[in-house]
Amino acid sequence: MDNPEDTGTKHLENITIPSVLITKKLGEDLKKSAENGDMVSVLLDWRESLPHPDERVEYEFWTNSNDECGPKCDMQMDFVKSFRGTAQVLEQKGYTQFTPHYITWYCPEAFTVSKQCKSQCINHGRYCAPDPEQDFSKGYDGKDVVVQNLHQVCVFKVANDTGKPWLWWDYVHDFAIRCPMKEKKYTHECASHVIKSLGLDMDKINKCVGDPEADEENPILKAEQDAQIGHGKRGDVTILPTLVVNNRQYRGKLDKGAVLKAICSGFEETTEPAICLSEDVQTNECLENHGGCWVDKANNVTACKDTFRGRVCECPIVKGVKFVGDGYTNCEASGVGRCEINNGGCWKETKNGKTISACSAA
Repeated sequence: MDNPEDTGTKHLENITIPSVLITKKLGEDLKKSAENGDMVSVLLDWRESLPHPDERVEYEFWTNSNDECGPKCDMQMDFVKSFRGTAQVLEQKGYTQFTPHYITWYCPEAFTVSKQCKSQCINHGRYCAPDPEQDFSKGYDGKDVVVQNLHQVCVFKVANDTGKPWLWWDYVHDFAIRCPMKEKKYTHECASHVIKSLGLDMDKINKCVGDPEADEENPILKAEQDAQIGHGKRGDVTILPTLVVNNRQYRGKLDKGAVLKAICSGFEETTEPAICLSEDVQTNECLENHGGCWVDKANNVTACKDTFRGRVCECPIVKGVKFVGDGYTNCEASGVGRCEINNGGCWKETKNGKTISACSAA
């Protein structure tokens, strides 16, 4: 098809794998190259696929405290370790609003008294997690994972209430190191030591956790279950780990560089923090020919402004003087003080120590 609009949305129900629409011409060029035996390499740039409405990015990380689920658990913890510092700086400076989340399941009412539900669930089958070792006869149970997940949610809640939400990253990082399952330290006691070392109020966290044995809903975990349901274009969260940026699920590699690029894509142009413009994240398009924007070489002033999505041509403000124009071919100093910049582009002559200028700031 030449244009997806021509066929409505009927074709969408037949797409069951991650897909991207391309133009017919590009598709034919790719097929031709492949038929000729050429090496075909396609680089997908998803930067425009994320909403970027303002100068703050909201993102969620759906994770798990379980450290015995193999490569998936290792990948999550490696990400926390590598991204922790960056996440904390972004949060502390107000560039992002981060929220951690945890998936929980429930046990069907008819099975709440079964051995499996009792070992995997808390609050009488309302909140469950799979057995870490997939073996009910040894090690920790799924309910232990739910309790530690609940601790981590409450750590975030209490830290957020005190204006330091970034402490969640320190807690999760330290808990993984100090309280691993393989050393039989995946306990409430070990979690308490980590919480106290970060200066958080243990009484508030215990109150938040509540009683896992009570036959009643836990408001924190109930909110987590409700949050799993998709709203708008986000879709339901059903797998771990899942990253959501500006209410869109991220489908990429879970490493520091890739995730930072996704977050940087969520900022409104020209509002992204400096870390998004570093060389390891993107290239500066203003370095070559000033990005094709207006430039005053005599005064080393250009309208080119580098952003994460590429350069924009926007007349600058220099020494308090605002330039106006289209940014591409023309920018002129305006307002009070414009004569201080290249004499406002006006005639000027100096004779006998006196300077006469045609520029008027009025």
